[in-house]
Amino acid sequence: RAMGKKKPEEMAQQREIFTEGAVARGVDKRKATYIFDLMEKFAGYGFNKSHSAAYALVSYQTAWLKAHYPAEFMAAVLSADMSHTDKIVLMIEDCRQIGLKIVSPNVNHSAYKFSVDAQNRIVYGLGAIKGVGEGAIENIMQVRAERGPFKDLFDLCINIDNRKVTRRTLEALVFAGALDVFGMHRAALMGNLEAALQASDQLHKNANLGQTDLFSDQISSADLGIMAPSSVFPEWSDQTRLTNEKTSLGLYLTGHPITRFEPELNKLITHKIINLRPGGRNDKQIIAGLIVAVRTMNTKRGDRMAFITLEDRTGRQEVAIFSDLFTEVRELLKKDTLVIVQGNAANDEYSGGVKVRALKLYDLLAARVAFAQKIRLEVDAGEGLAADFVDRLKTTLQPFTSGTCKVELQYKRAAASALMHFGSEWLVKPTDDLLQAVEGLALGKVTATVCYND
Repeated sequence: RAMGKKKPEEMAQQREIFTEGAVARGVDKRKATYIFDLMEKFAGYGFNKSHSAAYALVSYQTAWLKAHYPAEFMAAVLSADMSHTDKIVLMIEDCRQIGLKIVSPNVNHSAYKFSVDAQNRIVYGLGAIKGVGEGAIENIMQVRAERGPFKDLFDLCINIDNRKVTRRTLEALVFAGALDVFGMHRAALMGNLEAALQASDQLHKNANLGQTDLFSDQISSADLGIMAPSSVFPEWSDQTRLTNEKTSLGLYLTGHPITRFEPELNKLITHKIINLRPGGRNDKQIIAGLIVAVRTMNTKRGDRMAFITLEDRTGRQEVAIFSDLFTEVRELLKKDTLVIVQGNAANDEYSGGVKVRALKLYDLLAARVAFAQKIRLEVDAGEGLAADFVDRLKTTLQPFTSGTCKVELQYKRAAASALMHFGSEWLVKPTDDLLQAVEGLALGKVTATVCYND
């Protein structure tokens, strides 16, 4: 255990104990020291030869499969770790990096595990949806095999066993996108679910009472007039859709809330999570991500500290926030909050990965205030601007002039261009509201960019 931890002071103590014990049993001291040195060297990272050979063979076989059958190989790997969301996140990013497309689960096509379709895409497995049990999936797949694909939400509800496929199961399928195949957006599917379930329950009751003439394979939702069109229901925002997706899958599949911030974050961070590597004590690294988990605890001194898990679409990373920083940023430590962390990365001897200690933690606005050099406004005046544009620009900037961020304006038209630097009285607070307000002045003609270097 001491060798595994690679702690010099413990190793020195163990060396003394080992040597004394060996000498006491009649072993020459030099030989005892030599034996300990061999064990210490092996503990650096050693395998016996048969173990190494077996691993080398498996490594070669899996590398060959990934190279020649990447979709099938990744589908199998994803299926092997369906219950480990952290690993699924990393593997899905790996799929994207090698050009494999992963499509949402589909009640008419998905198997229990991840599979590959005719277009060489990986189809998400129904078994990886949270809240959908194995019994429910077996029932859905059995009915599908006997009757063919489900036509719509009502056709699904009327033919499944509602003792196995419950309302909560159907809601999880909607959230995961497994019912998108029915041609309705997810808000409409959720809005029609109650009516479909009620009609299905009534028809099942009638069938149980012997009124089978009303309960046949030919009856449809159109016959009953129970399904409202999608236009009746306001479509979910991207944020709501993705949040519900994460609830059912444990991850964001069809998008990511961080995506719209990535162009700006890429100028600010030093590493994506997947590329994070241990550095020296003075090597401050910056990462960004959504908080997907928060865990607080008391230190030995009785102070509060926290561990947060960040996700940036490339992977997940736990970050330790010790008591002095925790007191400052505790209000930011909420799930689904975008944060930027400046900290130290080091080897984690316990997990074998990387551990991060936060030195500073910011939300996006605070990070802009701390690191942004200026806001650049690019004005395309090729087709002219409103006569009162300058006055409106002044009025728009005025409420935000309590900040420290410089403003410059790049003016362009066919005959000329000019770069103008605003004076110190126009130092602004670089909020999203400011950026949106400026871009709204002349739709399509003004863009606002936060710049992190000159």
